[in-house]
Amino acid sequence: MTAAESTLEAGEGASGLRTAVRIRGLSKHFGSGDQRVQALAGIDLDLYAGQMSLIVGPSGCGKTTLLSVIAGILNADEGEASIFGQDVVKMSDRAKTRFRADRIGFVFQQYNLLPALTAAENASIPLVIAGWRKAPAVQKAAEVLAAVGMGKKLWSLPSQLSGGQMQRVAIARALVHDPHLLVCDEPTAALDHDTGITVMELLREKVVRPDRAVVVVTHDNRVFHFGDRIAHMDDGRVVEIEERNGRSAL
Repeated sequence: MTAAESTLEAGEGASGLRTAVRIRGLSKHFGSGDQRVQALAGIDLDLYAGQMSLIVGPSGCGKTTLLSVIAGILNADEGEASIFGQDVVKMSDRAKTRFRADRIGFVFQQYNLLPALTAAENASIPLVIAGWRKAPAVQKAAEVLAAVGMGKKLWSLPSQLSGGQMQRVAIARALVHDPHLLVCDEPTAALDHDTGITVMELLREKVVRPDRAVVVVTHDNRVFHFGDRIAHMDDGRVVEIEERNGRSAL
């Protein structure tokens, strides 16, 4: 049995919540010699199920690199990045691919919808890739789309949707296979203020649940108040953890 196929396990953190993401000593660099850049410098961080966690900081501070390592898209140089007890750093590339397909949902800034497919067909893609037949995959996608307020736009093409509607389709696509971890990279960056707030409200109300963690990378301080736990990064390090009930400097 591969790591991706193992039963997901996790302990409780100091908060009493189930630890979803456990990071210890995580380091990552790009380039070599005089061109070597330290993107992550020994990060320790815990994120919890049942919460929306934000990773924030200035451009180039390492937040997207951190998210990519957590999601198994980038390989770390050193350290541990465990998702519900499974260390993605130790997985083979094949196991990481399977783990992402089974356990992780992705929401991106630019939506990444296929222009020739309807909303329901776009949202069904993870299920089709997993081997579902098209008809039941589209039906399941339609149910998820309805849950995120897109029930009347199932057969619309992306060109017929607003930015906020396209992001809802992207969220449905990320949720259709019922992931344990949802990772969002700048999900409001391409949206106006009101639409961005609506998308964040949707994530909090419809996506956060006790057995799922939601991690959002953002530099948009207008949405910081949606976070239960906010990791502030600078120069490849987590420099402060902010909780809804206070903050602690590292």
